[in-house]
Amino acid sequence: DNGKKYLIQRNRTKNKASCRTLPLIPQVEAALLKKKEMDEEYSRVCRRSYCKDYTSYIFLDELGRILKPDYVSRAFPSLLKKQGLRHIRFHDLRHSCASLLLNNGVGMKAIQEWLGHSHFSTTANTYAHLDFDSKKESANVVGDRLLAKADVSEK
Repeated sequence: DNGKKYLIQRNRTKNKASCRTLPLIPQVEAALLKKKEMDEEYSRVCRRSYCKDYTSYIFLDELGRILKPDYVSRAFPSLLKKQGLRHIRFHDLRHSCASLLLNNGVGMKAIQEWLGHSHFSTTANTYAHLDFDSKKESANVVGDRLLAKADVSEK
């Protein structure tokens, strides 16, 4: 309306599978506690200029205002450049995470739950091509069993 922008806040997830509980790893916990300390310091220094409307949120600016939803994806390219990394989309981190989990022996069902896919097929169809090593491992198990059966029948 008349060129004005409105921030629409919702305290809900995209779908039922998106609402999930994941373990809080120590590195993330430390980062969140540091962020909380920084926000408390900003509040102390800025006093009445600090916005107290969003204290239950994590991602606030130095004046306590909630960050806009696209802040992370807009800031991500400059972070990559600053770190000397090649450009990728922010969303590509989900794929990198899933690939790393899969390559380190985490099963597809666990990856589905981690990513919050509603259906197993979404995860399996998206990441099955990365699971070739486990397919080779499965083939070796079948081959070993067939050899064992052949050895038993020959005796």
